[in-house]
Amino acid sequence: MIRVGKPVDRQTLPAVLKSCSRVPDLRFGCCVHVRIISNGFDTDVASLNSLVTMYSKCGELVSARKVFDEMPDRNVVTWSTMMSGYALYGRCEQVFELFERMVVDGVEPDGLTFTAVLTACSHRGLVDKGKEYFEMMKYKFGLRPSLEHCTCMVDMLGRVGRVEEAEKMMEAMDVVPDDALWGSLLAACKTYGKVEVAERLAQKIYSRRLPTR
Repeated sequence: MIRVGKPVDRQTLPAVLKSCSRVPDLRFGCCVHVRIISNGFDTDVASLNSLVTMYSKCGELVSARKVFDEMPDRNVVTWSTMMSGYALYGRCEQVFELFERMVVDGVEPDGLTFTAVLTACSHRGLVDKGKEYFEMMKYKFGLRPSLEHCTCMVDMLGRVGRVEEAEKMMEAMDVVPDDALWGSLLAACKTYGKVEVAERLAQKIYSRRLPTR
């Protein structure tokens, strides 16, 4: 596109950065960063959000935070993306710090925000803090927990051996468990020798997969 002289618009570079994040390809992502600046998109929120994602996925959290800190405007995606980057690498303190700043700044958190926060809690085994955020999501911000949020909670409880509690939470969920959720809880049963719980779960999985008439 560049070689044939085609113009680059605001929609082009975020899509390229998304591909860089998936690979990940830091070198090419840095080249796109230069293009964002040279094309005058260095105040475009969508482009800068994509940069934060790219640097985070590539493990360049310092570069991601530099882009974040220098942004003239931020939206909920900006905050959530930076928190997700920190959560991915277990940087819980930074996740919590950003969450507090976000709320103080008057930005309403969304589902992605709480996925990042709950993931951070799960990685560190901070069950009580995770439950606090889970309740906050529902009752303070009026967000309905998704399968991803419930999986974070079940995984969090399973990691610290509170398997029975995780089982009860899964039964009370408003969403249908998927294979990842069942697998996470069964793995916790194996780790902590919870044979009875594993047998119950196996029966539930078998019952759910029986063909209906």
